[in-house]
Amino acid sequence: MSGTDLARLLILQAGCSTDLTEALLMTGSADKLNPLENRILAALPREEQDRLRALLEPVTLTRSQVLYEREGPLNYAYFPQSSLVSLVSWTEEGAQLEVGLVGNEGMVGLPVLLGGKTALHRAIVQVPDGALRMRVDKLRAEFKRGGPLSDLLLGYTHYVLGQTTQSAICNRFHNTEERLCRWLLMARDSLGSKTLPLTQEILAQMLGARRPGVTITAGLLQSAGLIRYHRGHITITDPEGLESAACECYRILKEQSDGFLNT
Repeated sequence: MSGTDLARLLILQAGCSTDLTEALLMTGSADKLNPLENRILAALPREEQDRLRALLEPVTLTRSQVLYEREGPLNYAYFPQSSLVSLVSWTEEGAQLEVGLVGNEGMVGLPVLLGGKTALHRAIVQVPDGALRMRVDKLRAEFKRGGPLSDLLLGYTHYVLGQTTQSAICNRFHNTEERLCRWLLMARDSLGSKTLPLTQEILAQMLGARRPGVTITAGLLQSAGLIRYHRGHITITDPEGLESAACECYRILKEQSDGFLNT
């Protein structure tokens, strides 16, 4: 029995009519289409949010789901609500590195705004959960209209360019501990949670580091009381301490992210 069928049965058993049951179920589905859970959409005027609802489709993203392959077609743009997506590139030898991280502050599919028809990187879901998606032709049309959404997406484009530049500096000049702290803090901000369902294997892949090195580094952070790691979940137990241990890249990117959203 599906979740919807079970909900229908429980409501009927509570004595509601069939018509009321269907209305309640429709209301539950509409609640998932909540643009306020994505910070770009939440920053829009209420009338813009209401108008865009017809163009947005709620989806549930699964762990390791690939939204785009590098040089693959772009059919949808995704606005994460409570999910986290990595943009990944790799060498001919197979070594891979995260070049971008998208959570509820952003949008996956930025190349469509710049005239691109294929993805620049692989987009892979690291933390599964909800998102809203829009067909790229609809998004392009909305972008060309101008107005608040266009302004926010232009600000987000500027932020992503800064993130890419800062990530290159970070990967070249900062050690694994500083980079891991920065990544955990960015993931926390994007998800709005101190507990992150992430394995050390995923962290090693995203940081472009060897798994043993990440394991040792995570152990040091745990011994220092900054994080707690247990069965694929990392909990930030001392946010201030973790920020002190992170490189300056976290502060720079945080200021840029908050800046375009608060403009």
